[in-house]
Amino acid sequence: MVSTESAAANELLAVRAAELYYEEHKTQDEIGAILRVTRWKVGRLLAQARERGIIRIEIVHPRARRLALERDLCSRFGLRDAIVVPAPLDEVELQARVAEAAADYLVSMRPVPRLLGVSWGRTLHQVAEALPVGWSTGVNVVQINGGVSLSKRPGTAASTAVMIAQKAGGQATLLPSPAILERLETKKAIEGDRTVGGVVQMARGAAAYLFSAGVADTTSVHVDSGYLTADDIVALVARGAVGDVIGRYITADGTIADPELDARTLGLSLEELRSAATSILVIGGEAKHPIARAIVTHGLCSVIVTEEHTARALLDEADGDAGAAPATDPDRHHDIPAGGPPS
Repeated sequence: MVSTESAAANELLAVRAAELYYEEHKTQDEIGAILRVTRWKVGRLLAQARERGIIRIEIVHPRARRLALERDLCSRFGLRDAIVVPAPLDEVELQARVAEAAADYLVSMRPVPRLLGVSWGRTLHQVAEALPVGWSTGVNVVQINGGVSLSKRPGTAASTAVMIAQKAGGQATLLPSPAILERLETKKAIEGDRTVGGVVQMARGAAAYLFSAGVADTTSVHVDSGYLTADDIVALVARGAVGDVIGRYITADGTIADPELDARTLGLSLEELRSAATSILVIGGEAKHPIARAIVTHGLCSVIVTEEHTARALLDEADGDAGAAPATDPDRHHDIPAGGPPS
């Protein structure tokens, strides 16, 4: 057994080794000569300093990643991959960093998804803008939910898909329909159209899906685009809605908040998203914690790109649910080779 005095002396030695290595930039051989220990012992002292928190190394570049949080998210929620970036205090900068991280992830994906299904919204438009020209070659893009704006304001759905495709030397196939129809009969008629039906069928064959999620309040792009009114949002919240995923409003337990509204929503279904091999959620910000939690705990994404505050909120909530089994199968996405908005 190591005595208290010996342990204290060893810790002081670790502190001194860390000072010499990190502040005075000495080599391990030089430190060994100064402290009169072997080079091997210096390596052990530096490792000990890191393990005990004597030193702390922080990468401060905006595109740096929080690897420990990424591992914890994958382990806790059965995700294939997680990308977590530092969260700045400014909300605008936060969204920009998350979008850049998502763009970086797309660039690094292997194998490259030759057909990429995308949703739309503010976050995904930022991702499209952050992608470099030539981020890949021959990637075609297909919309996975309707995005034709009903308001007088120009929408970003088409431009988002086109921008992502053009920057990869590919083509975009757009879904020429509103996201939500006023009448079920109209939705069925449009869905039965050969052109629209063909796009939805193409979307079902995409190698990967890229999407974000929106909050259930009047800032939603569905209100801005004319699909829903403020009163509609109030009614959805009364039904337990925490936000929308590819245009479909869900509750905290991952179920559809309003089946009648959902029946009038055109595009991929939640089950199709849930069963996809690669489904990438891009999300950040405190307002989106409830919808992010609903998505990851109910298997609606296999990859999450987010910032550290959202990551910690998800993990803290999961830790608070002590003893509960994971909501998703932890092996659900692990048999897939790893790859490198509406919001």
